Amino acid sequence: MITARDLTLSYGPTPALRGASLRLDPGTSTALMGASGSGKSSLLHCLAGVLVPDTGVVHLDGVELSGLGDRDRSRLRLERIGVVFQHGDLVPEMTVIENVALPLQLLGVKRAEARRRAQDLLAELGVADVAHRRTSTVSGGQAQRAAVARAVVHEPTVVLADEPTGALDSLNAEAVMDALVMLVRRAGATLLVVTHDNLVASHLDRLVTLSDGVVVASGQGAVR
Repeated sequence: MITARDLTLSYGPTPALRGASLRLDPGTSTALMGASGSGKSSLLHCLAGVLVPDTGVVHLDGVELSGLGDRDRSRLRLERIGVVFQHGDLVPEMTVIENVALPLQLLGVKRAEARRRAQDLLAELGVADVAHRRTSTVSGGQAQRAAVARAVVHEPTVVLADEPTGALDSLNAEAVMDALVMLVRRAGATLLVVTHDNLVASHLDRLVTLSDGVVVASGQGAVR
């Protein structure tokens, strides 16, 4: 589904990735762990096509991301990738349901249908009661479940999550991870979660460890 081979990336004189390679097979879920500064977020952003590595290649469904221009990478990301960030990154000027419906509308789905599908997902995640509130007025747990809904509403083939529970208490973190894994598995999509939390990693099939910009270990996780 998505592969990265020998990625290097530097921010000025500071290297973030030093030859990182990773393969994510269709329908699998993977936890990406490592110390702060090990390159986890940089690798995720390269896999999403947000960043282009200095050297190395990323393939998504056989398409080499670095061979695409900015517009084509953005379009591919919109069509095939869902992303969940640590703080949700919902658009504050929009309501919860408008945020969740946004990927569908950008893909050309009519507004009424996009909102219907968004409402269904919010109901399934237990946050339908805040659908018409501005995102700045809802709790962190509610906002993060809305962010999960936004990441999967357009049925992507890959979902990438960067510390999706990092700003939540343990109860909300559990609810968000349960929702994320359930929705991704139901869709048959591929999931990668950057995390420092062993409890988050225990929800996933496989554990990959990154150290100083290189994948140093890969194996089975603790599947629950």
